[in-house]
Amino acid sequence: MEYRSGFVAVVGRPNVGKSTLLNSLLKQRVAIVSDKPQTTRNTIRAVLTLPEAQIVFIDTPGIHRPLHKLGEYMVRSAKATLTEVDLICFLVDISQWVKQDQEIVELLQNVDTPVFLVANKADLVSNEKQEQFCLAIKTRYAFAEVMAVSAQEGTGLDDLVQAIVSYLPEGPQYYPDDWVTDHPEQFVMAELIREQILHHTEEEIPHSVAVDVDHVEAKPDKDMVLVRANIYVERSSQKGIVIGKNGAMLKKIGTGARMQIEALLGTKVYLELWVKVKKDWRNKDGSLAEFGYN
Repeated sequence: MEYRSGFVAVVGRPNVGKSTLLNSLLKQRVAIVSDKPQTTRNTIRAVLTLPEAQIVFIDTPGIHRPLHKLGEYMVRSAKATLTEVDLICFLVDISQWVKQDQEIVELLQNVDTPVFLVANKADLVSNEKQEQFCLAIKTRYAFAEVMAVSAQEGTGLDDLVQAIVSYLPEGPQYYPDDWVTDHPEQFVMAELIREQILHHTEEEIPHSVAVDVDHVEAKPDKDMVLVRANIYVERSSQKGIVIGKNGAMLKKIGTGARMQIEALLGTKVYLELWVKVKKDWRNKDGSLAEFGYN
């Protein structure tokens, strides 16, 4: 049997579980997860290497109606991947089909790439409702495959992987066996810090935050790594919320992020966090470029 390899875009509206799906498929954290929409901002490549194939998943930002230049970048990034891959996995929530899902279907009408409809959160509905949903969905688009899965519980994922492999072309192994993402560690560290901010702060804060890890230094004499990061917000009032009373919120964010970064690096970490104001950064081309959104 010839070795197969290829690129698979994972698309869908915000909050349908794209990042959870990738983490489950790779059995480790490659993308941050939050119950707040538009958590994923960058296109993240996650690599699943099998004896017979290598699948490079591209986790795209959720496709939505943008409200600022950052949002425009996110949607542009998601749409751009559709014509550059071997297969598209369109992820939806099996318990609810909404207008945004239909808008993505209309977007897919202009694409020649095969599309899998992956109905996520199947653990939340009965088998009968799963079947009803999958039958109804087949009338909306000529999907190559329609599959019900639970990214949270891992059900249906082995079948999904095997179906994906069957659609990939013969090709080389693009990445070494032990690679799970092509993003540098500093990017992943910044994302882990941002995940903690998303987890602990109120609705006003999450989308106004950017994180930049500007210094990583091994300290062999102390058997640890120093990580220094800046948290950027858009207003002074937001800075106060992120720091919290007597620094309590920042300490909570830092403790959670440090534990995740230690798991990533496999060593003790001393994490320094600084909170700074960069006014209206989501609407400024220079700031977006500085944070890698261009």
